[in-house]
Amino acid sequence: MERGVYSVLQTPLDESENLNQSVFKREIDWLIECGVKGLVLAMVSEVMRFTAQERRSQWQSALKLIDKRVPLIVSVGGESTAIAVSLAKLAQIDGATALMATPPASFPATSSEIYLYYSAIIEAADIPLIVQDASNYMGQPLELKLYGDLIKKYGTERVQFKPEAKPVKERAMALQEIANGKARIFEGQSGIDLLDTHPIGVVGTMPGSEIPWAIIKLWDALEANDLDRAQEFHHLVTQLVAFQQNIDGYVAVEKYLLVKQGIFESERQRGPVRTILSAEIKHEIDQIFEKLVKLANN
Repeated sequence: MERGVYSVLQTPLDESENLNQSVFKREIDWLIECGVKGLVLAMVSEVMRFTAQERRSQWQSALKLIDKRVPLIVSVGGESTAIAVSLAKLAQIDGATALMATPPASFPATSSEIYLYYSAIIEAADIPLIVQDASNYMGQPLELKLYGDLIKKYGTERVQFKPEAKPVKERAMALQEIANGKARIFEGQSGIDLLDTHPIGVVGTMPGSEIPWAIIKLWDALEANDLDRAQEFHHLVTQLVAFQQNIDGYVAVEKYLLVKQGIFESERQRGPVRTILSAEIKHEIDQIFEKLVKLANN
């Protein structure tokens, strides 16, 4: 997979809370036209609110609509090893480029059990697995030794990482030390950790799908070592992410901005939800968004 921005797809829902295929196509086409290097189905895609069959139907739809234009990374994490392994096998059969998995969150497990969980997923498929530590939102941080043990057994191409536990910079540095600088790491905080992690050697970022054009500008500025330009984008992206304090907060803001840009027709989520954007909050988001648009056009 190429270096760069891999947008996590939002899921457009119709009035029956099913996937809206025509809007999903519009989103995918738009993201590819913006220049993303790949697409991802993950937590903010609301996969945890779908049945296993719905998750498979969603990635099958995405693969058909993408039509091999860019890679698709599919989240297969579950609350048991059996669920995750089953989804991993099906995702590979259907044509996913890579897998991603969060550890179980409802049933806390020992590090050795989590190692067995990830080992089983890796051995169930031949494509790379991205280990996602989403402990900012769910569960406990993964132990760094776990990363080391997985790399030692399976290598840095087969096992890749999306570390989100705080402090992100320090943990990413430790991970690179464990992997002798060869760890394949994706930033996972909507771009807000890129200033710190890009110099460490991240291979990409996995933000949401609402402002791909801005995150690409941020990434490209860092690749060109234009730190002043990167800091301008980073400042505004950080302000926007401040409204996204939990998973459905991310979903709410992303869907709002996708509607604002004419990509989505509705902000509808599967409930229950915790974050409902007020008119005042939307006005504040609008102001930041307009500043981002102006900056991107300069």
